[in-house]
Amino acid sequence: MGTVLIVSFLAMLVLGVPIALSIGVSATLVLFLSDMPLEALPQTLFSGVNSFSLVAVPFFVLAGDILARGGISERIVVFAEAAMGRIRGGLSIVSIVASMFVSAISGSGAATTAAVGSALLPQLKRKGYDLDFSAALIASAGTIGVVIPPSVPMVLYAVISGVPVSKLFMAGFVPGFLMGGILIAYALYMARKRNYPAGELAGFGEKLHKFVNALWGLMTPVLILGGIFSGCFTPSEAAAVAVAYSLFVAVFVYRSLDFKSVYRLVVNSGVTSALIMFIIATSKIFGWQLAFYEIPDKVARAVLQLTYGIPALVYLVIVAVILVAGMFMETASALIILTPIFLPAIMGVGGNLIHFGLMLVVGLAIGMATPPVAIDIYVASAVTGLSLEEVSRPIFPMVAALIFVLLLVTYVPWLSLALPGLGG
Repeated sequence: MGTVLIVSFLAMLVLGVPIALSIGVSATLVLFLSDMPLEALPQTLFSGVNSFSLVAVPFFVLAGDILARGGISERIVVFAEAAMGRIRGGLSIVSIVASMFVSAISGSGAATTAAVGSALLPQLKRKGYDLDFSAALIASAGTIGVVIPPSVPMVLYAVISGVPVSKLFMAGFVPGFLMGGILIAYALYMARKRNYPAGELAGFGEKLHKFVNALWGLMTPVLILGGIFSGCFTPSEAAAVAVAYSLFVAVFVYRSLDFKSVYRLVVNSGVTSALIMFIIATSKIFGWQLAFYEIPDKVARAVLQLTYGIPALVYLVIVAVILVAGMFMETASALIILTPIFLPAIMGVGGNLIHFGLMLVVGLAIGMATPPVAIDIYVASAVTGLSLEEVSRPIFPMVAALIFVLLLVTYVPWLSLALPGLGG
């Protein structure tokens, strides 16, 4: 039955069946063919989403939509541009720095790419930057959206693995800054190579004005993350606070949203959240059957035998699988499927679950900018009007740089464990 489960799931993926249906149908098929009671189906579906931690998911999705549509991200981008000064290729650096700022609010790679791309790509084109390179850079920087907290995939991983969400959030800072740093280094190299223009020099008064104008938006990550790490509220409560604060800023301070706009944002976020929750529910059945037929244990034994139990090789095999899965599967789906499969192998070599969580999130984040299934590239393509192929061609060196960061995170656990260790 374990073979039927895996083969039917892979067959439906190849046929183009949506991932949630592929998971649910394959699990239900095994349920019908086995002696398991059918009453287990609705019970397991419900238990899959019956977790208080998952309350954070729809709230973070909505907060990201408000950020992208409510004028908050635009003001952050304008301030980041003023703060860069006269640096050759400064505007491309601004796109990465702005992505890191926006990441700390949205928790979503697609939302980060959309917000920064909409604000900066027309300006990059106007100032002589190659549009395909600029779109690829913003798409690759969008991957930081799920690494720097808050992060929806981190919430999902915490629910599955049982590790504290707050420690996962804290662990994401160093890898996220490394991803941003290596993209900035590549952007500087390309700026010199292609002779991109220097940024415009802004006076102190102009910088101060733009900082004050962006201050309400800049306070959002301080409020969310400060509240979580200080113990004032849980990550789920922080997500609700993020929505309330973002709505207040967008509606009453910046006055960029009206009632109809807010209504549309809530509906769209509800649809997105429902899709995520449906994937989680069906994955609960899938995961239950994986465990019942001992597939994770068999995978762990196979990996340990293949690598002779050498931790470095075990991690290398897992990283390769994560990267391939990220290329073909949506981030939440891949995370929900891969976590229970590889946890036994990680524990078998004495690995740390927070460290593995960061490996998983960073690896799948890179998949968001790696064809053929790359949501960040789709968003950048939609914003610019370029084809997927035009955005994909210049992105591969950036993806290679991000994979280098993933290998650093994998083989230098301190990078992801230092801050959670300080947090107690």
